[in-house]
Amino acid sequence: MHHHSSPAEVSAEGYQKSLTRRHVQMIAMGGAIGVGLFMGAGGRLASTGPALVFSYAIAGAIAYLLMRALGELVMYRQTSGSFVSYAGEMFGPKGAYLSGWMYFVNWAMTGIAELLAIGLYFQYFFPNVPVEVSALCALALLVAVNLLSVKAFGEFEFWASVLKVGAIGLFLVAGTVMVVLNAQVGATHASPANLLAGDGGMFPHGFFAMILVLNAVIFAYNAIELVGITAGEMEDPEREVPRAIRAVVVRIVVFYVGSVLLLAMLLPSDDYKAGVSPFVTVFDQLGLGWVGSAMNLVVITAALSSCNTGLYSIGRIFRTMAANGHAPGWLTRMSSRHVPYAAVLAIGTVYLVGIVVNIWAGGTHAFDLALNTASIGVIFTWGSIFACQIMLRKKKGDAASTLPMPGSPWTSWLGLAALAAITVLIAFDTMTDKATGEIFPIGLYTILCVPAVGVLLWLGWLLVKRAEAKRPASPDASEQADDERVDVRA
Repeated sequence: MHHHSSPAEVSAEGYQKSLTRRHVQMIAMGGAIGVGLFMGAGGRLASTGPALVFSYAIAGAIAYLLMRALGELVMYRQTSGSFVSYAGEMFGPKGAYLSGWMYFVNWAMTGIAELLAIGLYFQYFFPNVPVEVSALCALALLVAVNLLSVKAFGEFEFWASVLKVGAIGLFLVAGTVMVVLNAQVGATHASPANLLAGDGGMFPHGFFAMILVLNAVIFAYNAIELVGITAGEMEDPEREVPRAIRAVVVRIVVFYVGSVLLLAMLLPSDDYKAGVSPFVTVFDQLGLGWVGSAMNLVVITAALSSCNTGLYSIGRIFRTMAANGHAPGWLTRMSSRHVPYAAVLAIGTVYLVGIVVNIWAGGTHAFDLALNTASIGVIFTWGSIFACQIMLRKKKGDAASTLPMPGSPWTSWLGLAALAAITVLIAFDTMTDKATGEIFPIGLYTILCVPAVGVLLWLGWLLVKRAEAKRPASPDASEQADDERVDVRA
């Protein structure tokens, strides 16, 4: 990058283009390496068995198609509104409204869950600090980082991602060595034989378990679509986006599938437990408790960075929505540091409310329900990206983008079909309470949340329409927002 000395250029949307390649690649990689892998994989190994490797591989294939569809859209036009402004262009104002608010549902739920997770992991070091207190401190820190500048966000994310990726890299090396040397881990030896050790081999809980867990696994890949949002604040998107997209998918699949495969070889799958990081389990069995503590720090960093990303992305998306008249107008305010501070504070407030509600609800199911509802948001966001890619080809032809989706439109239809299947599967998801043995039909509750969200969205749309009808017909921003000329200027 030759133009480092000059101040970063400012995009037509008022953002500073100050994210460099190292930021973009690490943000994209770090975004998807979060609590889903460091934490969630433990309980899933226990409930699915070694077949979890296939679940991550299937989800990885869907994520690859998603990234290629997003790549085509980003190389057609870069904007910090990302898929919300693509949905507006391809499907009109209703499309932009829907995808924006569903993305909000996704990150609102994810962020709250991540903050509560930080509180839980913090208790590993300070058992007497209430979960909500550390969650609130984490929230205050992240809001401050985001209000500073996009550069501050990028730096925080970069170093958090370096730590996460470094930890996984070290684990992949150490784990491979242990498997090759047949090292003793706890009561058993590390070996590929552990993949087949249980009754039923790789599928100790049946073939269906591997498919059922897909909605949780897809959720672990959440935030991979961030490359689209950061594109509006990149120094050189033409060169960086294709690179980031190719690199990200390969690395993430290696990290995810590789880690899960190693975890399944190091210990029999029923040694892992829900709510305990599988990495901590392995090192505890080895008698290396301090590595477990270090891993716990990495998990806290992962949750911090994921929540940091949520604040950043919703901040950007909220501002686009407000410009379109789909969210309150004050959300468009920018600070002198080129940060959409009103939107960042708004999402921060939502997180605050979430933490307070959790104190009031006090149940663990609140956390699980939040995560599950978020996964519906992820599925919707991914679906809208596939749908926009199909429409882009229909409207603009094959040469619309410099990074075309391979096998279009069949590959996008395949992606949509896979997401639809996973949505149906969510309904069958259950959770067993370890203490009482009670079965909680979490999937059913999640699916029941969908019509409720639908009704709220519909009421919101009526409000948007009413506000539009009241507005004086002048050729100002409201007109522009309708056909999205605001973004096209960029």
